[in-house]
Amino acid sequence: MSNINKPVHTHTHTYTHTDSNLARLPAPDRRDGGQDIPIFTKLYEFYKTLSSIIPSFPKTKRYTLGQKLDNTTLDILEFLFAIPLSSNKLIILQKISVKVDLLKILIRLSKDTQIINNKDCLELETKLSEIGKMLGGWIRASKQNTT
Repeated sequence: MSNINKPVHTHTHTYTHTDSNLARLPAPDRRDGGQDIPIFTKLYEFYKTLSSIIPSFPKTKRYTLGQKLDNTTLDILEFLFAIPLSSNKLIILQKISVKVDLLKILIRLSKDTQIINNKDCLELETKLSEIGKMLGGWIRASKQNTT
């Protein structure tokens, strides 16, 4: 018998978002049993915006400046998750502040070297400014709590 006329079975799976482990992760604005973390939500949204802009960077800058922007933002997210585990919250908040300032400089550099347009720059700077204000308030409150 010939196998020519037999149907070929290709086995594929289509996974939906709920099929993945991501469905079990907390929402981006929740952590530690539902505690609201507004700065995390703002940074999460900033990262989504940044991630949509970086692919438009010229190839020579995508893997240097674009990667640095990406990594710095992810570093901040990582620091935010370390805060509840740390005995000295203020030190971590100050490290986050330095990283936010670095992001501001890198975004301005991206605009000044015409890697990103004014509209994208304004959107990123606006989001970062809001994050910076929230962070500044958190730092001030932490300083008051330690004195």
